[in-house]
Amino acid sequence: MNALRNKVQLIGRLGQEPEIVTLKDGSKMAKFSMATDDSYKDKNGKKVERAYWHNVVVWGGLVNVVENYVNKGQEIAIEGKLTNRSWDDKDGNKRYMTEVVCNELLMLSK
Repeated sequence: MNALRNKVQLIGRLGQEPEIVTLKDGSKMAKFSMATDDSYKDKNGKKVERAYWHNVVVWGGLVNVVENYVNKGQEIAIEGKLTNRSWDDKDGNKRYMTEVVCNELLMLSK
């Protein structure tokens, strides 16, 4: 059952062009937002659609794939794990972010 712990699989569309960041040691990371959607019928039977936004981070060799082949609006499938981080903003307020660290990516559309 350990293989199922903290595992996330999402299919959705990129909400922005991926941001590629080169770190001081020369390694790269990619960041982008991804939208997944859901729908349900309200009490009157009307279909209600909703988008959920996810922050995605990519490390290692997959960064090259994201950098060269993945674009805003493209549908992709990812697998990874949830992580949380926090920091103090410029006003001293504690900020929190949940991200999906992607370890597998499949392009579903161009």
